[in-house]
Amino acid sequence: MGMTETSPNTPRQLIDWTERRFAGAGLCYGHGADEARSEAAFLVCGALDLPFDLDADKLDLPLSCADSERVKELARERVSARKPVAYLLNKAWFAALPLYVDERVLVPRSPLAEVALGEFAPWIKRDEVRNILDLGAGSGCLAIACARVFPEARVDATDLSPAALEVAKINLARHGLQERIKLIQSDVYEALGGKRYDVIVSNPPYVPAAAMAKLPAEYQHEPPLALRAGADGLAIVDRILLDAHRHLSDHGILVAEVGNRREALEAKYPKTPFMWLELEHGGEGVFLLTRQELVALGQSGAMNGATRGVELEETTGLARAGLASAGLARAGKRREAP
Repeated sequence: MGMTETSPNTPRQLIDWTERRFAGAGLCYGHGADEARSEAAFLVCGALDLPFDLDADKLDLPLSCADSERVKELARERVSARKPVAYLLNKAWFAALPLYVDERVLVPRSPLAEVALGEFAPWIKRDEVRNILDLGAGSGCLAIACARVFPEARVDATDLSPAALEVAKINLARHGLQERIKLIQSDVYEALGGKRYDVIVSNPPYVPAAAMAKLPAEYQHEPPLALRAGADGLAIVDRILLDAHRHLSDHGILVAEVGNRREALEAKYPKTPFMWLELEHGGEGVFLLTRQELVALGQSGAMNGATRGVELEETTGLARAGLASAGLARAGKRREAP
């Protein structure tokens, strides 16, 4: 006769119990944890509102039956629905900042956090950073991190999705930054007029269309509009690159993440001197360009006017279709490509 497993009733026992179930479930880890135990600790501590640096002796304090069952139910849902823990808890952390998240936005995980916390040094002087633009702000995580790092700066945070901006609004209120961060519904630079910034930072969509259906189930919970980026995964990046110089101050820089699309980007723009940043805490595909380099790119003829107009029409149409399918399309005329 087999032994019956003892029901877990302390945080440590719950982490052990959850880890065993995660380890045998074939889960994909990519939303803040990289293996079963750290994912289990995230779920347990997050669900119980415990700090991640909890003293070891407190891990063995008994929990109520209700708390234990609540955590176990969340763990079961993580396995059965393949839903990221951040969505189960409506909690995420970015640059050590707590955030509200749900399925209207990506789970924050960009290595741009490290670059922002490093003050974008040594590529721009701290006292030169007065205006920052976060393109594709999602939850507002990067805009909030930048505002915290540069307390004298003003930050504009744009997103095409009004639903994403609602989530960002929650997080701005949580961190008391409603007066310093302006949320703008915009398709890339469309709603910004001629405003210029000292830093433009972006974690844009960069998943090729053909790869979307092949993403692990966990990623299927995220908004497609924030992932999908045309046939080569660079449709939005193209638009960011080709107009960035129009929105940067003379000393300004563009810092963006393209993940595993580095080789594709370099092949598409072979004469552009992308500086690929070394990241101490992991991640890949973060580049930096100065305004001068971006001016040269815009003048290089990398894309002729006709091609650029067609691609803008296609990518804008793709974005509008994504919003319409979610019942979120907005009125307004698309700006024609110059």
